[in-house]
Amino acid sequence: EGHAITVFGIGTHLVTCQAQPALGCVYKLVEINGIPRMKLSQDLEKVLIPGQKVAYRVYGESGCPLLDLMVGKDQDVDKLPKVGERYLCRHPFIGQKRVAVVPAKLELLHNLVFDKKNGVVIEEPGLNAAKKIQGLRPDILRNINPGQYKVSISDTLFEYLHTLWLSETPVVELH
Repeated sequence: EGHAITVFGIGTHLVTCQAQPALGCVYKLVEINGIPRMKLSQDLEKVLIPGQKVAYRVYGESGCPLLDLMVGKDQDVDKLPKVGERYLCRHPFIGQKRVAVVPAKLELLHNLVFDKKNGVVIEEPGLNAAKKIQGLRPDILRNINPGQYKVSISDTLFEYLHTLWLSETPVVELH
């Protein structure tokens, strides 16, 4: 009590103690002063999708979620997904992996759960999460050989990601 965080740092040894690594999370920086940034890595799992994003859960005709979709926060309104309209979703890193969906329902995934002024907004976040899990397709929930749940990005975000990736990747010079 009575203490305040007045600075922050980025890096493994600033976040966790090497002798007692109790923090089980990773902090990824995607923007600095409004400028999208990305981490470059040989491991695709570690490459970041830059900039602020808006996430949607896309539901099919059966009422089950088909995939989660990330779009750029400032993406043109006419390029956002709409219920009943065909929408191209892309794998973030593999250009040939694409899927077209016709959303029966779209759910915004970024929700306020804590407001500094008013306190907790969602009364039972655990119950909310449990309800969401129960709504998944049965193949995703099975214990043996579960199906994969897709997380895709918009075509616009895909193009932006790969343009930035190429511009940030150093070019090797051969002499």
